[in-house]
Formats: sequence, C-alpha cells, structure tokens
Amino acid sequence: MGIFDLFRRPDINAGVAQWQADPQGVLLDVRTREEYAQGHIPGSRNLPLDQVVRAREGLPDRSTPLYVYCYSGARSGRAVSALRRMGYAHVTNIGGIQTYRGRTEGGTTA
Repeated sequence: MGIFDLFRRPDINAGVAQWQADPQGVLLDVRTREEYAQGHIPGSRNLPLDQVVRAREGLPDRSTPLYVYCYSGARSGRAVSALRRMGYAHVTNIGGIQTYRGRTEGGTTA
C-alpha cells in the first residue's frame, strides 16, 4: 500500500456489484432517514449512523456479510468500525452514493 492509497475512496459501484453477487449479503445505508427517503440504492436497509450501536436487534446475525454506504464514504467508515467492535467480521465500507451510477429509488421526480 502506497501513501496515496490512504486517500483512495472505495468504489461504490464495485461494492454494489459485490453485494449483488453475495446471496447472504445485506446492504446498509447509514445516512439519515431524510437522506434515505430522498433516494437510495434499491434493496438497501436504512440504519442511520447514530443508531448503529443501539440497533443490535435490527441487525442480522454477526456472520452475515454487511456492505455499508453513506453519502461520501466517511460515515460508512465510522459505521464499519463500530460494527466490527460489535463483533461483525464481514463488514465492508463500499463508499458514498454521490458517485453511484446505478438506479435509485425514493425521492422526488422533477
């Protein structure tokens, strides 16, 4: 890993493809409920960052692969750290929806 790898953000498009290829995977959007309602990746579940630690009952089994995104990748990085501390071993920060090129659902149309 080079020095510039520290600043490289995950590619959400590759992360979504990885989630789609994983039959046990769960896609978590850790943005606020309002942001989620404005548009999210189809099939994702909303679990705002400030609720991750308190939401044990709403989360799948700790062996379930989790793919986590937010707007830019920063909140999802914090969520991944928290989930790992909670015992989730298969957690991936796939980045931010701001660079997502696929279809979204929710939100309003112009």
